[in-house]
Amino acid sequence: MKVSRRAAVPPFAVMEILAAANARRAAGASVVNLCAGEPQTGASDVVRQRAVELLTGGDLGYTEALGAPGLRRAVAGHYADWYGVDVDPGRIAITTGSSGGFLLAFLAAFDVGDRVALAVPGYPAYSNILAALGCEVVVLPCGPETRYQPTVAQLEALDAPVEGLVVASPANPTGTMIAPDELDALARWCGAHGVRFVSDEIYHGITYGDAVPTATAARYLDDGAVVVNSFSKYWAMTGWRLGWLVLPDDLVAPVDALAGNVALCPPALAQHAGVAAFSAEGYAAARENVERYAAAREHLLARLPELGWERTAPADGAFYLYADVSGSGLDAVTYCARLLDEAGVAITPGTDFDPVDGDRWVRLSFASSVDVVREAADRIVAWQRTL
Repeated sequence: MKVSRRAAVPPFAVMEILAAANARRAAGASVVNLCAGEPQTGASDVVRQRAVELLTGGDLGYTEALGAPGLRRAVAGHYADWYGVDVDPGRIAITTGSSGGFLLAFLAAFDVGDRVALAVPGYPAYSNILAALGCEVVVLPCGPETRYQPTVAQLEALDAPVEGLVVASPANPTGTMIAPDELDALARWCGAHGVRFVSDEIYHGITYGDAVPTATAARYLDDGAVVVNSFSKYWAMTGWRLGWLVLPDDLVAPVDALAGNVALCPPALAQHAGVAAFSAEGYAAARENVERYAAAREHLLARLPELGWERTAPADGAFYLYADVSGSGLDAVTYCARLLDEAGVAITPGTDFDPVDGDRWVRLSFASSVDVVREAADRIVAWQRTL
């Protein structure tokens, strides 16, 4: 029987490593799992309690395709409170995680054959979803000279026009951010050239110290920009599968039509409980999580000389350290496989994020407590001495 060529995309390697780590743990071995970008705390108590109330007496039927009105209003209020940006709730689409948001946004904005640019290293699902939809992915190699972020100069140097640009700030796997003036330049260049600007902002709220100020592309909706966000990272609600889009006017109706056909609506329980994430208690719990990540990050950065990871991306935000491990004499895939097998530490090879140079790099997630990260660092240091 025929299998669609759309499915000929590489699997997300982090999920394979996660499965291997879980199998090792199930067999009774000790594993420190820092491969997945998943906060360890889970949803806040106020969200959980609201879910219990809904399960015992709430209306959990279908919502509107673009999401429950109360949640869309809460998201709009979030933009007013955090960024001082007035967003019409009618421009907000609640989605089944940010992954569902990307699928809907790409389906609505791009046709088969359209060229869409994105930074590498970067989150592999961008390119894989675009490829599955028949788009041509245009790679923008980004290194330390641009803080691993794309620039207008790179766009202007392309040998052919593009229909879209996808950016992420803070970025996965590098943790780097786009400064407000650079975001402004990218968004306005895209608007002036008819290029759809898609901004992944799922790690907003997770920044450290004197990091680059956080800016949202929701300021550029009238230039055609699209914002993608999620409850998974800042609010630690990964398995709830709840995200959102902020849309320009021309994409609201297309996304509405697509959403109704693809999934009818996002999970109703997650939507109604998710409103509580925007409460004072919800924000407070999220800030406490960020403080935990900050402590784990500081411990990790202090131990870089001991680890021998001399080249790393600036971890301005998110909860990742992207590090060059080529000094070990191992490629990244072998490094991660042996580290898990011989030391019980699960991290992710950079080949997931950069098919060209990723075999030199690994990504470690510190979305955990400082004690867990300390244990992982101890094991890595001890294991590397055996190489």
